[in-house]
Amino acid sequence: MAINLMQDTNMPPVPESNIYATIGEDGFARLVSAFYNGVKTDPILSPMYPIDDLEGAELRLREFLIQRLGGPTRYSEARGHPRLRMRHAPFPIDIHARNRWMQLMENAMVEAKLPEDVVVTLRPYFANTATFMMNR
Repeated sequence: MAINLMQDTNMPPVPESNIYATIGEDGFARLVSAFYNGVKTDPILSPMYPIDDLEGAELRLREFLIQRLGGPTRYSEARGHPRLRMRHAPFPIDIHARNRWMQLMENAMVEAKLPEDVVVTLRPYFANTATFMMNR
């Protein structure tokens, strides 16, 4: 599946720092829940997640995104600096894993019914971050 990284020129994007104010806790909860529902059965990504810690993984991603996108700093208060590459280093993240992560996140944004002006900001942020996480 090709992912369109072009922004809709008719829809000004919400700045990253305002996404939390726009979608709130509930929007992030819907997004991350929808994403992990896809992860649970995905043949590429599910092996990277301990089955007994999916709730923990969901909480960590939700708190990270909330903090990174304009919300409270609970993630850093609980876990310190995000250190994304270091935390993901043990997992084999190649182009296939990166693309699947993007596909599941793309599906999650639709399922979570995020506003289009938020999606046009999140899509390139997620794409850039997913590429940054590649280590194979």
